[in-house]
Amino acid sequence: MIAAATRLGPLAGCRDVDGLKTVVREMCAEFGKVTRIDIVTLAEAEKRHAVCFLRLESEAQESRLMASLGLGRFGNDVLVVVDLDEQR
Repeated sequence: MIAAATRLGPLAGCRDVDGLKTVVREMCAEFGKVTRIDIVTLAEAEKRHAVCFLRLESEAQESRLMASLGLGRFGNDVLVVVDLDEQR
């Protein structure tokens, strides 16, 4: 099994929300189709972060995704926090 940090690596190269949505969908594809994704961006002292809330087609798919990538939940959503690339 590929380490979670390695599998989440492509997220770190994202610069914007649209690019991040594309990478998240690609990353989740092996577990199921993303049915909803909401992204909130935050900035603090030269660092930008994205908080992604997503849902797959079933709870079983979400459970496999979370176990494989070391993710958790926020309410009913799978939670992914990403440090966005600082290049603009």
